[in-house]
Amino acid sequence: MKYLMIISALCLVMASVSCKKFSDFQNNPNLPTVADPSSLLPSIEADAFANISADADLASRYLVYTQSKAASQYYSWTRSGFNYEAITQVVKMQQEARRTGKTNYIYLGKFFRAYYMIGMTMAFGDIPYSQMMQSIEGGKFDAGAVKPVYDTQEQIFEGVLKELKIAADSLSEAGGGIAGDIIYGGNITNWKKLINSYTLRVLMSLSKKTTVGSVQISQRFKEIIESPEKYPIFQSNEDNGALPYYALAANRYPYFNDNSMKTDYYLDSSFVRILQQLKDPRLFVYGRPTPNAAGSNMPPDDFDAYGGLRGSATLDYNTSKKGKGTASQINKRYAYDSINEVSLLMGYSEVEFLMAEAAARKWINGDPGAYYRKGIEAAMNFSMYETTSISGISYTQQDIARYLAQPSLLLQPGKEIEQIITQKYISMFMQCGWWPFYEQRRTGFPDFDVAGGGVTNMVNGKPAVALRWNYPTDEYTNNDENLELAVRRQYTNGDVINGKMWLLK
Repeated sequence: MKYLMIISALCLVMASVSCKKFSDFQNNPNLPTVADPSSLLPSIEADAFANISADADLASRYLVYTQSKAASQYYSWTRSGFNYEAITQVVKMQQEARRTGKTNYIYLGKFFRAYYMIGMTMAFGDIPYSQMMQSIEGGKFDAGAVKPVYDTQEQIFEGVLKELKIAADSLSEAGGGIAGDIIYGGNITNWKKLINSYTLRVLMSLSKKTTVGSVQISQRFKEIIESPEKYPIFQSNEDNGALPYYALAANRYPYFNDNSMKTDYYLDSSFVRILQQLKDPRLFVYGRPTPNAAGSNMPPDDFDAYGGLRGSATLDYNTSKKGKGTASQINKRYAYDSINEVSLLMGYSEVEFLMAEAAARKWINGDPGAYYRKGIEAAMNFSMYETTSISGISYTQQDIARYLAQPSLLLQPGKEIEQIITQKYISMFMQCGWWPFYEQRRTGFPDFDVAGGGVTNMVNGKPAVALRWNYPTDEYTNNDENLELAVRRQYTNGDVINGKMWLLK
């Protein structure tokens, strides 16, 4: 993979602007108006696959921040933004693909559009969709002029699932080579695997529903699983949708040499407790022993050598406990290794966990326990890190075998979903962006502690995990009428972070 192509491709990314109307992103005099789609693809991929986020891990109770009060840790966030800039680049690539007759880039664009739309609707609920898609397909891309209507979340999911099916069905050798591909090196089969695997993720996110528009959810999931030749999915970690990092300027791991990552991020005690109870050796590659344990020469592979801070507690409480040397920092490799792990948009282990959950829900045939074990093994193989002076210690294939042999890991009747989601949660440490948060929001597993006295978000006078973000200020400025209609349609109490979107009902 020619990852260095990112550098040249970044010249094509649009410059920052202050006004956020969708139409304002259509033209930039500093950028060329004609470009081969292969020159646009690397920057699109680099943006979409860059899913490593400490903020997401704070909200997901993996980490605790000790320098100041982090909004994501205490669920005190307010607004987020739409991905209009990113979608604009995708559409530009599609336009150039039409101009040059390189149709595979059009279908890759459908996948990236779907990916960004899912990210937006998961964060807010209803968003502009149909008018935007109509203008894209019509070649004008004016997003319903300046003020697009807001589609319901059900309409958005239905449209996205149809887009993903078209993309998977239409990518072909006949559509031409895919140059500039820093993820799969132009391998069309691998792209089909990613698109179909991602479709499984989207379908499972609808587990509270039976249908979405005209799509029967469990039937569509089953159709993909039972048609591997038509709808190939991930079969190993070699298929992962992953962005690699290199020891080169602008291509390093995003937290490499980050001063705050070196000193201020600690493991959450609830996460440490899960790993300790399961005797999970991934604890050794996610964190490092407490200062007290290290000072007493306790072996670094002793589970008692690790401890955490309480994400829901006040900053004073956590800084005090940190000062007593009883908490584990995040592993040094996250700040000191310029390569570290790849960044996953989606990995093979998640596919196995999705199939395990689908089998437990009777969506598909098969033993949920078998899928579940494959998911654990794949996740542990992904996280296994060679012993270096940076990472400290790792674990071996023998350790994985011992872990899987524990009776406590067997799926228990009535607890299958909880165990599957818990293992998926463990596997997504510092990966997949906000998806572990969304999975907990969907299933309730694992429990996110809010009772420590620091959480500022309240529901009926009690601390609570936030469910969504407020809509962007720019939408109120530029598209207020359509936005207000969407808010009234969805949320009884207005545009608040505790509003329950259609997906969760």
